[in-house]
Amino acid sequence: MSLSDFYSARPGSRTRLLLNFGDSRDDVVGAAAAALDLIKNKEVKAILGPRTSMQASFMIEVGQKSQVPIISFSATSPFLDSGRSPYFFRSTYDDSSQVQAISEIIKVFGWREVVPVYEDNAFGEGIMPGLTDALQAINIRIPYRTVISPNATDDEISNELLKLMTKPTRVFVVHINRFLASRWFPKAKETGLMKEGYAWILTNGVIDNLGLMNETDIIAMQGVIGIKTHFPISKELKTFRSRLAKAFPVSELNVYGVRAYDATTALAMAVEEAGTSNMTFSKMDGRNISDLEALSVSQYGPKLIHALSEIKFKGLAGDYYFTDRQLHVSVFEIVNVVGTGEMMVGFWSQEKGLVRDLSPSSRTTRTFSTWRDHLNPIVWPGFTTTVPRGWEIPTNGKKLKIGVPVDTFPQFVKVKKDPITHETIVTGFCIDFFEAVIQAMPYDVSHRYIPFGDQDGKPYGNFNDLLHQVYLGVYDAVVGDTTILANRSSYVDFTLPYTTSGVGMVVPLKDSVTRSSLIFLRPLTWGLWVTALCSFFVLGIVVWILEHRVNTDFTGPWLYQISTMFWFAFSIMVFAPRERVLSLSARVVVISWYFIVLVLTQSYTASLSSLLTTQQLNPTETSMKNLLAKGQEGPVGYQRDSFILGKLRESGFPNSRLVPFNSAEECEELLRNGPSKGGVSAAFMEVPYVKVFLGQYCKNYRMVEVPFDVDGFGFVFPIGSPLVADVSRAILKVAESNKATQLEDSWFKNIDETCPDPITNPDPNPTVTFRQLGLDSFLVLFATAGAVWFIALLRFVVYFLIKNRDILRDNRTHCQRMKKMLQRFMESDDRSYINDVKPTCPSVVTPPRQQNTGPGQGDN
Repeated sequence: MSLSDFYSARPGSRTRLLLNFGDSRDDVVGAAAAALDLIKNKEVKAILGPRTSMQASFMIEVGQKSQVPIISFSATSPFLDSGRSPYFFRSTYDDSSQVQAISEIIKVFGWREVVPVYEDNAFGEGIMPGLTDALQAINIRIPYRTVISPNATDDEISNELLKLMTKPTRVFVVHINRFLASRWFPKAKETGLMKEGYAWILTNGVIDNLGLMNETDIIAMQGVIGIKTHFPISKELKTFRSRLAKAFPVSELNVYGVRAYDATTALAMAVEEAGTSNMTFSKMDGRNISDLEALSVSQYGPKLIHALSEIKFKGLAGDYYFTDRQLHVSVFEIVNVVGTGEMMVGFWSQEKGLVRDLSPSSRTTRTFSTWRDHLNPIVWPGFTTTVPRGWEIPTNGKKLKIGVPVDTFPQFVKVKKDPITHETIVTGFCIDFFEAVIQAMPYDVSHRYIPFGDQDGKPYGNFNDLLHQVYLGVYDAVVGDTTILANRSSYVDFTLPYTTSGVGMVVPLKDSVTRSSLIFLRPLTWGLWVTALCSFFVLGIVVWILEHRVNTDFTGPWLYQISTMFWFAFSIMVFAPRERVLSLSARVVVISWYFIVLVLTQSYTASLSSLLTTQQLNPTETSMKNLLAKGQEGPVGYQRDSFILGKLRESGFPNSRLVPFNSAEECEELLRNGPSKGGVSAAFMEVPYVKVFLGQYCKNYRMVEVPFDVDGFGFVFPIGSPLVADVSRAILKVAESNKATQLEDSWFKNIDETCPDPITNPDPNPTVTFRQLGLDSFLVLFATAGAVWFIALLRFVVYFLIKNRDILRDNRTHCQRMKKMLQRFMESDDRSYINDVKPTCPSVVTPPRQQNTGPGQGDN
């Protein structure tokens, strides 16, 4: 039909193609024999075919040797790379051209793992390199793959399907021929792999031939989505379909029929362009050589392949031209198998990616979009519109093998053996938290714990070695006090952290107060002591000056007056002076001093009590910077087999200063001994361990710094495991509930009930910086008292001078006047005070003592 249409449209053509048919008998050897017969005996100038990729492999070599172009419209394996031979033209798309469409479908639905299912031949294996690269580019894992023989029995197919059912991945990319698909999917439905939760993606090897399959097989494929070769709808294609239906009523036009039509037209155009000159074959000497070696070489071949490379026309399938001897890929259809047919749900193009339609106005949304922005609604297996999650724990599959550390703080993970059953029992905060997370997940996860150590409890390695077992596939996960670190995330995946983050620095506390026999002097500064002592003397002098002329308690011999003066001053300190104060000025002076003494003694008593009864605990070290400044002095501790060792080395600590410990008790012993007894100055451990440690020893140790920031503890899974997202969401649920608090209270309940939480209240013994009471604290009081005393003295002096102005007016010499004034100052002033108060206050003033009075005394 192609040649008839071509020459009917071009009646003036100078050439005509004569078709010679070779029967391949649907066999690789038969195809090779037919090709040899056509070239050797019939000297064909080109070969259209063969049908399969397996048949084409040998024929390409034959065409290369004889310079006869091979034009295949159905051999799709990428292994038949046109670059291998300039005489091979692929008049169809190779299978790797659809891998980008497949990867975008997987990406838009958010699946993280897929399982390829393909034939065990060149057709099936050819797609795998391209598919693997495309999936790796978007971080999609291929945990395993299923390879099925084209001649597999029903039992072999059932066995492969049962293996898939026991695996967690529920997304499958299937690349098989339609004959194998008609057996595979009925068995898949029978096994239970076509129900809700599964996703199947078919390549065009089956979808392009869906019309050739019977209805029963198509019904078994319900919910499958597939890639289909796209042909633009044109008038020519509709007309050809109608003509073909009339000529062959039992046949249906498929993609290979359209490709065969266009390939024949292209060959006819190329022959017309190349002409008919030099169409001979060069014969080989046939003696003592095989039939293959005796192949003739076409002299026409080079001209014909050049003409084929230049061909461009609009065929039934659209624009037809070769790029590197292959057709240019433009668009694929995305279809959904529903009922006994297919439903188009979108398109894929190199320019737009996944789109609902190909209209010029349609635009793909590549950011912040969902699958609904790219595709129309899809019916999935199980007749549901719910998108399969793509991964689940099979109920009939194996339990997850979870590795746990054996050498860590028992509050986090503790491994022991039951003495009776010899069964391994794993407990601890990490284990209980993981169990709570599993309970919060939307599906059941069967698992078992495997200690990473021998029968005696000795670990096989450190935490990095344990995590590496996940990378190697020995364990499916790790549950324990495993810290999330950047270098570890390069080979395993972590969930969200479920503990507080950071590395804390713990140091001993020491009492900063030195208790000695002179401790009573510490509350006050020397300046205040001297000022107070001097004030006592000044007060005694001031009160004596104001009282000795009117108060007999302050009179008498000089030594008696001096002793009375200072006795009175110091007895005021206990508010019990024996001597009475009579004058108003003296009383004001004494009252002002009483107030100072009250404040000063109370402050002194409080400060001394604090020194004698309260421990002034201060950390021995305040920062890691101070430790580093000591050079080779002062060892520091770290938890054995922890990443902290590397952190300390990076910070500048030499190996000679690093001391490992295994438990909280061992750490406490090292800190208690200190560097002088073979211990350490500080210990570095992660904040959760600090919480456990300070919960037991908060009285003597403190966390002073968090020098390293880390992300806390997380559960470990293989890279790309879909469990990571589900477990992380479950961690958030547990963390937001009261279950997390209950677990912490259960496992981290302090042995010493007086120890507060070192995280929420990290300073149970707050540092009390003792401050001596100085003169500046009482400066206002002393200044005020001094002013009062000065005013009282000034008043006394003025009154005294006024009363004794007769002496100042005397004509005696200056020395005589001063002597007389001093004599008058030492005399009692009965006239001015005592006699006035006797009638009303007989009990206040005592009778004057018998003494010699000077001249003029007692005039009143």
